[in-house]
Amino acid sequence: METTPEFISKKTWNKVLNYIALNDEETPYLLIDKEVVTEKVSQIGKRIRNSKTFYAVKANPDREVLKLLNSLETGFEIASEGELNILASLGVVPERIITSNPMKTFKFLDQAVEYGVRYFAFDTVAEADKLARYAPGCNVYVRLSVPNEGSEWPLSKKFGVEMDEALALLVYAKEKGLVPVGITFHVGSQCNNVYNWNTAVDKARDLWEAAEQQGLKLSLLNIGGGYPIHYTKSVVDIETIEKKVDKVIHQKFPSDIDIYIEPGRAVVGDAGVFVSTVIGKALRGDENWLHIDVGVFNGLMESIGGIKYTYVVGSRSSSEKSWTIAGPSCDSFDVIDRDVELPEPEVGNRILILSSGAYTISYASEFNGFSIPKTILI
Repeated sequence: METTPEFISKKTWNKVLNYIALNDEETPYLLIDKEVVTEKVSQIGKRIRNSKTFYAVKANPDREVLKLLNSLETGFEIASEGELNILASLGVVPERIITSNPMKTFKFLDQAVEYGVRYFAFDTVAEADKLARYAPGCNVYVRLSVPNEGSEWPLSKKFGVEMDEALALLVYAKEKGLVPVGITFHVGSQCNNVYNWNTAVDKARDLWEAAEQQGLKLSLLNIGGGYPIHYTKSVVDIETIEKKVDKVIHQKFPSDIDIYIEPGRAVVGDAGVFVSTVIGKALRGDENWLHIDVGVFNGLMESIGGIKYTYVVGSRSSSEKSWTIAGPSCDSFDVIDRDVELPEPEVGNRILILSSGAYTISYASEFNGFSIPKTILI
């Protein structure tokens, strides 16, 4: 493992190797490089005027990660009372918290209102009625449906409405005593198609103008998340995305518009390296199987949705084999990846999984009695 792999900095790689060498921590565990997180926070929103960043807590809700982000004075986007409770314990003021989940539970809504959260997304009449009852006078922004082509984790089916319905919802929200302040959309997670943002902003502008014609004075455009990270291939960088997004926004919207950004993966994904152990090997038919102690259920759930990770093993072999990589559970669903080219490791060797800081621990369960891996900041 002496050579620095692609898509990870030499500095981070050396930190990871030094931690493994100097500590006898039981695997699997997730290492998060604090410097990478800090650098990402400084980059995101830098090139979009009038922007504020709200970290999507669901990407990695580890307390120490959130504590670091709180020290960097970022905002937070949440969807549950569990996420709110962690932020409250860290003393995050309600003005730095928004919730863009268009379908909130009663318990969460009740606690969020009590805590002082005042910005809520919605995309149905039922949700507007619920907000009018539990959070009268709150600020609301409607979720607009936009294309998700080019995103590895599309988000366009479950939430979002088309133009006419979105406009009707904004009008209805005002009639119910709510304060319609803006529009939100999401181009899809791990989006490598920069034109998705252009299309989404164009659509949001059409809705903005229609709202003005209805006497609604909007002030906020929430462009969601979607910034991609490096897994196994190059992706469009933050600077390129933001320069294009800033240009199109300020061509089409008022100069004093507020822009909210909700990055999750882009903040913590590249900063994480899973440290795992090879617990078994097998030849099944003509397939080489590699079994490791982290799998679909206890950390790598996104692998079943198409996310491909980069794996690094320490091996004396110079030749590579094609492997099917599986997790530790006795469930046949626990297959992480196929046709992965790696030198053959020995049972007991470490296997490192790069770019694993986002949507790993947050998805993890204790299925089959396997513990949720520890997160360690380095």
